Amino acid sequence: MPHKTDKAQAPATLPETGFVRLSTILQIYPVGRSTFWAKVKAGEYPQPIKLAPNTTAWRVEDIRALIAKHSGGASA
Repeated sequence: MPHKTDKAQAPATLPETGFVRLSTILQIYPVGRSTFWAKVKAGEYPQPIKLAPNTTAWRVEDIRALIAKHSGGASA
């Protein structure tokens, strides 16, 4: 029986421009999914954009600004 190995996933990086989904954001900005949505609702995190009925994403620029704000100016 062949041995199945797990491949290590490369760390997520943000593209220069465009949109990113929540799963990518949470790999870079480690908070829980519920916490992230609660802070979006409270206005502390950027508002998402609906790209399609089942597709929600955030502008890369907004996520970079969020990371910079909470990391003392450095961005991913």
